[in-house]
Amino acid sequence: MAELSEWADFYVIVGSATGALIGLQFVVMTLIANRADYVPPEAGAAFTTPSVVHFAVALLLSAVASAPWHGRKALTICWGVIGFSGLIYTIIVARRMRVQKVYRPVCEDWLFHALLPFAAYALLVGAAVATRFILRSALFAVGLSALLLLFIGIHNAWDTVTYHVFEKRQKRP
Repeated sequence: MAELSEWADFYVIVGSATGALIGLQFVVMTLIANRADYVPPEAGAAFTTPSVVHFAVALLLSAVASAPWHGRKALTICWGVIGFSGLIYTIIVARRMRVQKVYRPVCEDWLFHALLPFAAYALLVGAAVATRFILRSALFAVGLSALLLLFIGIHNAWDTVTYHVFEKRQKRP
């Protein structure tokens, strides 16, 4: 699809960044896992796993946008399925945040773990619908969604690391 060729550099940058950050996230989680503190799995499912998922979706969007599509239909379906799946996943994450007992989420947590991801995935669904009518704007919406997921993942990964390094260290006897 010729319209996507103008976006090649953008998706190379976003895809490369997310791929590197996914690897770095695994290294950090390995280091944190070696600490003596026990963290119940429900906290990871609510706060850590979504970061990797958002990175992976940004990487997936970069790969999908870089594929040699012959038309809009299959691409639009991919964006819609990814966006709709992300909406459902964000609702699951919000529920996990609410029911876990390890950490009491503050406003910033709700913003970066529930509200902004929901907006990014809703934007992706909207872009899939808009592709039929206003392709140029839809391409910008998909790019914004990928970039938003990348920055959400960066924020959440940093937040997790600083929590474990500074907060948990201060609470040790």
